[in-house]
Amino acid sequence: MTPIDGPAEDETGSSPAAQARQRIDKWLWFARVAKTRTLAATLVTEGKVRVNGERIDKAGAIVRAGEVVTVLMRQQVRILKIVGFAPRRGGAAVAATLFEDLSPRPEPAATRPAKDAQREPGSGRPTKRQRRDLDRFKSESS
Repeated sequence: MTPIDGPAEDETGSSPAAQARQRIDKWLWFARVAKTRTLAATLVTEGKVRVNGERIDKAGAIVRAGEVVTVLMRQQVRILKIVGFAPRRGGAAVAATLFEDLSPRPEPAATRPAKDAQREPGSGRPTKRQRRDLDRFKSESS
């Protein structure tokens, strides 16, 4: 290897040093946290992504293995520890190897509001009696 050649490349065409770190938007996309890379970049620029507790506002921010990424998506918080990187986006099985999920488990069904407290879509406005019954039910469950 001559100094002009630079670091050796593996079979994927990227250097081993490049695999030790990656842009946060690419990693979120490769790990299938976001459906598209544009959506991943939007999550970052909107301030919905934190790395090791620090808010990130640039999609090009570099992340490394061992860092903890917190993502707020659809009123759900996901806490992911970066385990590895991929040279390209793969299937769900490959994506699952890129992180360790540290998110808290969903609360048991007994503590969530009952499905009966919700109205069927398209059923119209509730009557005064139905509204009072719903309010009474909601106040008892809280």
